[in-house]
Amino acid sequence: MLKMRLSMAGTKKRPVYKIVVADSRFPRDGRYIEKLGFFNPLLPKEKKEKMSIDVERTKYWLEQGAQPTLRVARILGENQIISMPPKGNNPNKAIPKKDRKKTEDTKDSKSTEAPKKETKTETPKEEAKKEETPKEEAKTETPKEEAKKEEAPKEEAKTETPKEEAKKEEEKK
Repeated sequence: MLKMRLSMAGTKKRPVYKIVVADSRFPRDGRYIEKLGFFNPLLPKEKKEKMSIDVERTKYWLEQGAQPTLRVARILGENQIISMPPKGNNPNKAIPKKDRKKTEDTKDSKSTEAPKKETKTETPKEEAKKEETPKEEAKTETPKEEAKKEEAPKEEAKTETPKEEAKKEEEKK
């Protein structure tokens, strides 16, 4: 499938894009069929040097079935080569990432709270939690008790061993 897309050029933090026609399987900055123009996003919109497009070749490739990506479609729409694509709706774009999580959490909590209030499923859940709690406590207590029981014989063995050694030494003398 043929795509009209941007191929990145330029240096670090100074991008310049080539508008190219390429097979969709080719890498972004790799091989392409034909270069149609360029786009420099760092320049102001008013300057002519911001973009340049070969209109005739662009129309030819559109007739051949090349599909423009969203960004290229917007560039072509600004130059009135094709109709402008519809604007997307991303209400979270203006919200900083830190705050996005908070707003998502509040939306999730609101949607989960409403069904809980309407249904009476809280009682069985609470009963299940009460049943699970003693089991968990019993599991946690058992290893502790076992560890204490294991430590006690070791300590006794340590104290008995020196006494037995002392008795043996006295008997030898």
